[in-house]
Amino acid sequence: MVKMKTSAAFAPCHITGLFQIFDKPANPLYAGSKGAGFSISKGVKTTVKAIKAAKWSVKIKVNGSNVDSAEVSEKVLSIFRSMFPEIEKHEVLVEHEVEAPIGAGFGTSGAAALSLALALNDAFNLGMSKIKASQLAHTAEVECKTGLGTVIAETFGGVEIRIKPGAPGIGEIKQIPVSKDYVTACLNFGSLSTKEFLTDTNVRGRINEFGGKLIDKLAEEPNVTNLMTFSRRFAEHVGLITKKVRKVLDEADSESFICSMPMFGESAFALVERESLERLLKTFRKHGSDGQIMVSEIDFEGARLLK
Repeated sequence: MVKMKTSAAFAPCHITGLFQIFDKPANPLYAGSKGAGFSISKGVKTTVKAIKAAKWSVKIKVNGSNVDSAEVSEKVLSIFRSMFPEIEKHEVLVEHEVEAPIGAGFGTSGAAALSLALALNDAFNLGMSKIKASQLAHTAEVECKTGLGTVIAETFGGVEIRIKPGAPGIGEIKQIPVSKDYVTACLNFGSLSTKEFLTDTNVRGRINEFGGKLIDKLAEEPNVTNLMTFSRRFAEHVGLITKKVRKVLDEADSESFICSMPMFGESAFALVERESLERLLKTFRKHGSDGQIMVSEIDFEGARLLK
């Protein structure tokens, strides 16, 4: 009987409120971003099944459907193949179960890359540490221009300030203390292209001139109120707020909620204590006819293997 190698891993999704781009280093491990945000309990579960074969072949499914193109996952697989020739002669099935809207500012590509890297490492018994496997996911994200600081944030979980750019083990994060009573609510209208904005000179300029100052201020006084306040200031400065999101933000302001827009998605989000959640959702529902409301806990564990 042919033995199948199998493993599953989970990585939380993540919302970035503000950031500063550091993508000049030639080595992607040292590229990344400073920034701040939080990991959420909704995430990406990735199962890897591999069976010996005459040659390498891959099939990728997302939420049960075959996909022709999954750029970041393909990049992770290609990095693993180049580093570990022993995995070459296998048929590999990758199944991503994505619990948050894709391309909408929830770090789904980073979570897919990260959970895939952990599952591949385990399935093929490659012996890398969690940090080393996470570095390969970070490299894939940076090279595909789909994210900069998402993977390091999702590796560790919690509400974080990324105070030094780079991959897990190279970049540094500082946790913002927050009780487990906080939850996030998001109203999502659609996707925005991270790649498009990371390569737009004008947007990059606005991000970098303001992001660094706010991150330094937040690191001096790390709390949830400042995270949300500075995220909103940042979103206003970067200037990507759409009409739909603007209406929600204005309404939330009138109800004394600090909402902002995740980087990058046509969405509004807030981090609130549970007792205020229903009031916030009532505000969102007024604008939610063509949007999708998502509520999630904070994930404090970070990426992990599933047994």
